[in-house]
Amino acid sequence: MQPTARSLARTYSDRVYPDPWEKVEDYRRVQEYIAEHPNAGRTRVGNSLELPPSRVRGWIGDTVPDPVRGINTAIDHGWLDPSPDSEIARNLVILAAHVIGGGSVSKTWVPAVTVSRQLEPDQLRTDMETLGVETATRHVESDSRATEVVPRTDGSVLGRCLVCMGVPRGRKTTQSELPHVLDELPDEVRRAFLITLFAHRAVEYEDKSTTRLMADRPLSFHEQLADLIRDVTGESVTVDKRGVTVSANAVRALGTGMIS
Repeated sequence: MQPTARSLARTYSDRVYPDPWEKVEDYRRVQEYIAEHPNAGRTRVGNSLELPPSRVRGWIGDTVPDPVRGINTAIDHGWLDPSPDSEIARNLVILAAHVIGGGSVSKTWVPAVTVSRQLEPDQLRTDMETLGVETATRHVESDSRATEVVPRTDGSVLGRCLVCMGVPRGRKTTQSELPHVLDELPDEVRRAFLITLFAHRAVEYEDKSTTRLMADRPLSFHEQLADLIRDVTGESVTVDKRGVTVSANAVRALGTGMIS
């Protein structure tokens, strides 16, 4: 399951390597070689591995390429290739739903989730901190910007992992599909994704029992969302250009607690 070391590495850019994963592999080859030949210098290592000695020099020392550092951070947190039925996978998917429903991944790869009436800072911090990061709340005193919860540690690596899972980076209005990892997950985890998305996007009506999920996204996004709700609940859902209308039975089947 995404994210993997390979997909995470490819979120980085590099002036020398068109594919940053190859840089990770070369760095690992260098580390393996010097582990077996601890007295070898950069020229010997470079000639043996067919790499420029100038590149090898830093890798023999303390220089660690950015994608390698990111992979190591993700490994430390257990974010890479999680089992679909694991707690880590569930927590990543819940955070993905928070970002898709009421947040963003910035150009610098840091995820942020907006505080709302339904989702207060404590809940958002808890959901983010289950992934092993420290959090901060920003724009609390601002009248012009929404209050957001963001990771205070390892945020850019976490954001890259979310993007590997299918969360959009930057503007979400062009998001045409749900995260592809949802196809690999058990219904319990997909249900958690939907419940979290409901908390951000659901609109209830006083005069009827149906609920609307509203989002400024392409029709294909709403169609995939409707298919997911039908698949998880077995109940009626309809789609139009502006969102998804969810029957009261479907909401009850999700167990969101929104309908008594």
